[in-house]
Amino acid sequence: MNTLQAGKHKVVVTQRFFDAETIDYLAANGCEAVLADLPPGQGDGDLPLETMVRLLQGASGWIVGHAWVTRELLAALPDLQVVSRRGVGYERIDLDAVRDLGRVATIAAGANDATVADLTIGLMIAVARRFRECQAGLEAGSWAIPLGTDLYRKTVGVVGLGRIGRGVVRRLKGFEARVLAYDEVCDKVLAAEGAVEYVDLAAIFAHSDYLTIHAPLTPTTRFLAREETIRHMKPTSFLINAARGGLVEDRDLLAALKEKRLAGAGLDVFVSESDPSYLEVTRELISLPNVVATPHVGASTTDGLGRTNRVAAECVVAVLGGDTPPASCVVADGRQSAVAHENAS
Repeated sequence: MNTLQAGKHKVVVTQRFFDAETIDYLAANGCEAVLADLPPGQGDGDLPLETMVRLLQGASGWIVGHAWVTRELLAALPDLQVVSRRGVGYERIDLDAVRDLGRVATIAAGANDATVADLTIGLMIAVARRFRECQAGLEAGSWAIPLGTDLYRKTVGVVGLGRIGRGVVRRLKGFEARVLAYDEVCDKVLAAEGAVEYVDLAAIFAHSDYLTIHAPLTPTTRFLAREETIRHMKPTSFLINAARGGLVEDRDLLAALKEKRLAGAGLDVFVSESDPSYLEVTRELISLPNVVATPHVGASTTDGLGRTNRVAAECVVAVLGGDTPPASCVVADGRQSAVAHENAS
């Protein structure tokens, strides 16, 4: 591990690409930034419990990537006050344990919305215009032209109108697309602007030329796109998932693509990221010529990571300073329950 600045609070960072400006910000606010020296190609989500405990011993703050934040891990780290995700998904954090043990868990809300929305549009264009096949042909010495499909004035279904989903809708305006939307909460601004048409899930699967999912991964949304819903999609349509592996049943998607019941898919996330039994499914998906795949890079640009680093660091500084981070960033806060427990004792 590489200690970069001296300070009052030890803050361990188990993510790569942590910029010097954010390290300086932490140092200026009484924090010692310690970057975990991860093996090449390995992320914090791959590390065993014993290694995580060793890395985080004595830390007051933890800026985390994709590690599982379990009750057992938190209990082994009595000094740890705040777990700050450099990202927005928190399905790998045991929120009940965070509250029960008097800790705080935060996300970098609003920092990577634009970056992921950009990638989503990029995946739509790349798979529809058959970029992968075009480049493979050129590399083989062929100038044959695979005919692609426009995004211009097509019908795009957006499932989930959170920050990223809304960003995708704004970008689609430039393509003069008709946007169908599904969300449990109606965005009155977008509806009033005529930017979206709210429909039910059945309609959004049936009528979309492009379907992109931007929902959180919960028991309710797991395998939202599966055989029962995919079979209603048009054979000329494209499925995009740049949100979370598990929103799409990759086995069912693979079958639909191989049977030509879908035109293609743009994928940044896969079920196999959390379930190794799907590794062969992932390998088959990314081998298909009508799949454009990226290795969960949605938030990973220099600009996007700079923003998420800073928000994650600001959350750490706020908690360690006795303050509360912005409400949009807090996913669990057990400090009051811990105080009540101490008073009762």
